[in-house]
Amino acid sequence: MAEALKEAHKAFGENEVPIGAVVVYQGKVIAKAHNKVQQKQNALLHAEMLAMEKAIGKLGTYLDKATLYVTIEPCIMCCGAMLKARLSRVVYGAKEPKGGGATSMYSLLQDNRLNHKVQVTGGIMQAECGELMSNFFSKQREAKKANYEDNCRLGK
Repeated sequence: MAEALKEAHKAFGENEVPIGAVVVYQGKVIAKAHNKVQQKQNALLHAEMLAMEKAIGKLGTYLDKATLYVTIEPCIMCCGAMLKARLSRVVYGAKEPKGGGATSMYSLLQDNRLNHKVQVTGGIMQAECGELMSNFFSKQREAKKANYEDNCRLGK
C-alpha cells in the first residue's frame, strides 16, 4: 500500500484526485499508476484502470493471480473491470462512502450472481489514504473560495 500511496501523492502534485494503485504478481510490483482524469480529460483514467491495463500488458488477458492495491475503495466502473480481468484480490486503504463499489455502497466484487469473485480487504493504511483525500479536497475548496473572492473584488 505504501507504493500505491506514493502514486497517490504524484496525483496530488498534478492536481488530480489523489488515488494511486499498484498491481503485485508473485510478490513483485509489476504495474503502478495514479489518476489521470483531469490531465487527459478522460473520466475512465482511474488509477486502478491504468494499473490493470499495464499489468495486462505484461501478464496477458487475465490477472487471476494478481493483487491490486489502491488507496481508496474502487468505484463500480473499476470493480467491473476487476471482475472482467479476473483479478484475484483487491486491497484498499480508505472507504469511499459516496461511490465505493467494493463494500461501501455495493459489494460488486462478492456478488453471488456473477461467475467471478474478487477477494476484498479494506482499511490498510486507512488514515494516511483518507487524510490525503481530505487534504486534496480541502485545498480544492480553498482555491475555489479564493477564486470567487478575487472575482468579487474585480466585479466579475
